Amino acid sequence: MNSRWKKRSVEVALISCNGALYAAVGIATYLGLFAPVFGTVRFWPSVVIPATFSILFSPWIGAVGAAIGIFISDMVVHGNPILSITVGVTSNFIGFYLIGVLARGKLSNLKKIFSVGVQVIPLLAAILLFLSGALDEITSYTFLIVTLIVLGISIAIAQFKPSYSKIIYSSSIGLMAGSAIIGVGLWGYSQFALLPIGVSNAPIIASLVWFLWTYLTEIPFLVFLLPPIVYAVVKAMPEKVEAEILSR
Repeated sequence: MNSRWKKRSVEVALISCNGALYAAVGIATYLGLFAPVFGTVRFWPSVVIPATFSILFSPWIGAVGAAIGIFISDMVVHGNPILSITVGVTSNFIGFYLIGVLARGKLSNLKKIFSVGVQVIPLLAAILLFLSGALDEITSYTFLIVTLIVLGISIAIAQFKPSYSKIIYSSSIGLMAGSAIIGVGLWGYSQFALLPIGVSNAPIIASLVWFLWTYLTEIPFLVFLLPPIVYAVVKAMPEKVEAEILSR
């Protein structure tokens, strides 16, 4: 009984730490700190926090902490609890839960190939939006450049640093799932109520814009920062724990 309660206490502490860090860095990013900005595109580095917790500790700890953190952040940023719970909380929980589940599983050669190939999806979406004129010129070029860089880095990592491939694969799938929920969720919400950005009855192509916007402002940090952070922390763990995580 004592060991079970001790485990629960540790989980609560980790979830609280995860949520607090995610909310604090997210709010600071919204206020103009920690985030590179190109035109109207503000990047979102805080995603590294729940992704790290999800991989190192458990998908549940990463997902619940992310859900709590984004809700707190949303209340500060736009103050709409219904929108946050239906779109923000849901997308973050599912996205970071998937990242943890996939990263802690076995990685086959097929998945290694898929970890690179999946990056073609946002590239095709960026090209489609560029050709359709749905985005302004600066944003369009920024997204095209980001997709090409992420694709190139993913190919290079798969070739020269295969141990990172699993994290890139899990991050891409999890983030795409969360971004898709955000894209469709914001579009659906706009059909019934005014979004905080002042949009209502948004056209269906807006869901693709929001999907791509969310994905591309977050994936660079999961590709460039998450793998070295995870492996650095793992290397500092006891040998038994280190071997268990790295062998997956």
